[in-house]
Amino acid sequence: MRTKTLNKPEWPPTMAVCVGMVVLDGNRILFVRQAAGQSLAGQWSIPWGMVDAGETPEAAALRETREEAGINAQVEGLLGIQNLQRPGWMGIVFLVRHVSGNPQPDNVETDRAAYITLEEIEQAEEPFEPWCRWLACRVLKGVFTIIPSSPGNPYAPRMGYL
Repeated sequence: MRTKTLNKPEWPPTMAVCVGMVVLDGNRILFVRQAAGQSLAGQWSIPWGMVDAGETPEAAALRETREEAGINAQVEGLLGIQNLQRPGWMGIVFLVRHVSGNPQPDNVETDRAAYITLEEIEQAEEPFEPWCRWLACRVLKGVFTIIPSSPGNPYAPRMGYL
């Protein structure tokens, strides 16, 4: 085991933590199209965003879903963790259920928002971010495992997925 001291430059370690949400409404998944000026401009993706300081990943997921698409939702569980292409970045991906609202872009980060079926994804002429497309197709085909929260864990009310 490697020992670290508090005065070394690599301590505390840093990693950018993002959250992604697969928001289900029946047999459709919520997608947002990234607005001009965004790194994925013109591509459809699931809602994504950074976890703010002091915010839990679940709270960030719900906030980003409201901000980017105007949807209120409820976290069902953890779909997984993805090391992102940018070194030092990781994504925590949740399965989320639609509660209320109609898809509306924020016109800052997103310029469109819509629930899309598997058939519509497969036949789309507009570009989809490849990983988001892959993930959405897996979920809509039922090829996934969800890890539900464990609310009775010793750190409750902090959520754990064990």
